[in-house]
Amino acid sequence: MELNTLNPGKAAKGKSRKRIGRGPGSGFGTTAGRGQKGAGARKSAQAGRVAFEGGQMPIHRRIPKRGFKSHFAKDTQIVNLKKLASCSVTDFDAQAMFDQGFIKNIELPIKVLAFGTIDKAINVKVNAISEKAKAMIEAAGGKVEIV
Repeated sequence: MELNTLNPGKAAKGKSRKRIGRGPGSGFGTTAGRGQKGAGARKSAQAGRVAFEGGQMPIHRRIPKRGFKSHFAKDTQIVNLKKLASCSVTDFDAQAMFDQGFIKNIELPIKVLAFGTIDKAINVKVNAISEKAKAMIEAAGGKVEIV
């Protein structure tokens, strides 16, 4: 055995890739291994498409559609009187509510609802308030300002 007679083993060389579409001598010329005619022979084969289910009705069309989402809905942040009453602060605007953790975004409109009771005078500056909440705040000696 000499160095010029050594050859790598079959596993070391690995398998050479299929050279598709390189003429009839390659064995994969003309139709390039795709067969003749049909969806699989086309460049935009149906079987390769996302959500293609072999010609049956796709699941996104079989399942019934439910509900409605308005494109014009305004996201409003709700704050209940119960939270305002539990806090030691007496003047509430967007920044104060954000600092207390009642709202997550200063830019979005805030609405106060009458869930809970209030017995101390508070001043509230919000975008909207329910009639009952307004009456309860004013009865306790507070002020409501719509901004």
